[in-house]
Amino acid sequence: MIMEQLLKMNGAPCACGRKHEFRSEILSGQGVIRSLPDVIRQYGAKKPYLLSDINTDRAAGSLVRDLLEEAGIAYAQFCFPELWLEPDERTVGAALMHLPKDCDMIIAIGSGVINDTAKMISVHTKLPYVIVATAPSMDGYASMTSSMTMEGLKISLPSRCADVIIGDVDLLASAPRKMLVAGVGDMLAKYVSICEWRIAALVCGEYYCENIATLIRTAVRKIVESADGLLEGDPSAVSAVFDGLSAGSVAMNYAGLSRPASGTEHYFSHVWDMRGAEFGDTVELHGIQCAIGTLLSLRLYDKLKGVTPDRERALAFAERFDVEAWNERLRVLLGKSAESMIALEKKEGKYDVSKHHARLEVILTHWEEIQAIIAEELPSAEFVESLMKKLGLPTDVREIGIDPTNLGEVFRATKDIRDKYVLSRLLWDLGIIDEFAESLT
Repeated sequence: MIMEQLLKMNGAPCACGRKHEFRSEILSGQGVIRSLPDVIRQYGAKKPYLLSDINTDRAAGSLVRDLLEEAGIAYAQFCFPELWLEPDERTVGAALMHLPKDCDMIIAIGSGVINDTAKMISVHTKLPYVIVATAPSMDGYASMTSSMTMEGLKISLPSRCADVIIGDVDLLASAPRKMLVAGVGDMLAKYVSICEWRIAALVCGEYYCENIATLIRTAVRKIVESADGLLEGDPSAVSAVFDGLSAGSVAMNYAGLSRPASGTEHYFSHVWDMRGAEFGDTVELHGIQCAIGTLLSLRLYDKLKGVTPDRERALAFAERFDVEAWNERLRVLLGKSAESMIALEKKEGKYDVSKHHARLEVILTHWEEIQAIIAEELPSAEFVESLMKKLGLPTDVREIGIDPTNLGEVFRATKDIRDKYVLSRLLWDLGIIDEFAESLT
């Protein structure tokens, strides 16, 4: 139902002033995997390249190969041997090096990393691309970007959507429970992302579309209502999660940016990923990290509800902020990947005092409206924590092997990941980021 509503917007004029477009085909339902040979023929492909990793190949590799062999379709394949695969230059390079010249289509079998890698290959080779989803664990299936680690920095690189996304509910329902609930975790993030999108539109004049936001809210509500069924493996609940995640990525395409689907909560996850790549820290599934990031963000937003802005405090904080000292702290926290963030800030100039003054005046003028947005968009941290516990999602960073003592510094770093106005930047503008950051430890 959500996807039907979202796809009705495709190509139609919108009240936001933009014409939203999405060109991929999403096949969702029980048994839709059997349409794969027809999809291959539809694109005139003669020899697809199958890309998977050890886990995703076990989940659906044999099924895909059997379908192709029954249909008399030749194929080449490469399966990454690593148990934990990092979406970085080495991974993309390995996938490209194993791609035979006579292959004319890419078929990825997997979810996050495999999908992001295959999208990068497709955009560079210009080959048609099909993703066979093996778990409803993240919202990137229909995204036109790839979440990659490049030179140690977690970034979103322009890539392309799959031409066809196959979400066979029977296959998705057989995914490990951990991956099922990770998908819910990625959807819980949308509470914060929509809230911050509205705040950014108010404070910074960013583009915003209420029609897209409304559909994302509906998708999140549907998934929350399906929580009990998901625990029981109910196909309709699994379908709700997959459709909600797909809606999130279609919404990002419509908006032309990641605002509808990610905010501060994703940046917690990105910093943890970057520390994992740099220092070997424990890294969990994206959706699980985003769920914990959502809970941490909601606790901070709950605290913000009792704040009355102080102009003089905010101005004094910005005046004495030492960018170079902060850059050194970033280097300690993130190692060499901090350099990309430091270079990005030199282009953004968000710490520029004059720019801060302008933002602060908007914040002070519209503070009641900002508080109203927070109240309208965000559930309490207690509600989300209860839901997470019900689903078996971890609610404490220690449960996923992350040191809680540097949570404050991790939160401070979220303002430097992208040129995106999120909670940490709002708190910096108000001059209270340190107080809030320390409350996390």
